Amino acid sequence: MKTIGLIGGMSWESTITYYEILNKEIAKALGGFHSAKIMMYNVDFAELEANMSSGNWDGNANILSDAAKRLEGAGADFIVIATNTMHKLVPQIEKEIRIPILHIADATANSIKRDNIKKVALLGTKFTMTQDFIKNRLIDAGLEVMTPDVQDIELVNDVIFNELCLGKVLDKSRKEYQRIIAEMKKRGAEGVILGCTEIGMLISAKDSVLPTYDTTIIHATEAAKMTLE
Repeated sequence: MKTIGLIGGMSWESTITYYEILNKEIAKALGGFHSAKIMMYNVDFAELEANMSSGNWDGNANILSDAAKRLEGAGADFIVIATNTMHKLVPQIEKEIRIPILHIADATANSIKRDNIKKVALLGTKFTMTQDFIKNRLIDAGLEVMTPDVQDIELVNDVIFNELCLGKVLDKSRKEYQRIIAEMKKRGAEGVILGCTEIGMLISAKDSVLPTYDTTIIHATEAAKMTLE
């Protein structure tokens, strides 16, 4: 079994889900008393959020590259970054390590394509929705990617940072997300990517008029498969 180098804490709320899925998938695959071999480096999200707010992405690249190097040095076979937004920094992190990074967008694209879906709505932080580091990876995989309008991008982002990352799950925000998903369906979306690792706390398949692709579940499940290869 390979050892997973998990960079978590972005936020710790969703990192719990990664840890749970990884262990459950390994137990299901191997039976008995088996659990996943996980080395975890939990960053202080306050530092990363402050850097994001000020545009200091190099600062975040340094923090995550240091985490990845420490995990590699401790014996991890591959890296899992437990967040969508910080995949913006994958190119910088890859330059600092020799082991692979399991990219969240690649795992998600493969899951969507297995369902023969071509056009997807993408929800996430404003960085994920407005920049290309996730979208281009999905497009390169053959998908058409849609995002909400500017006002709803801000709403989705505010709920993530001001509620979900703080452990607050509010019904009024769920209803707003449901409205946005319904509008994206009207625009032709065939599925919706829950492209922030906290959104699954608020929206599940039963809450959506579109098939949901929760990147947390997809990424963690794919990591469990990779550790057994």
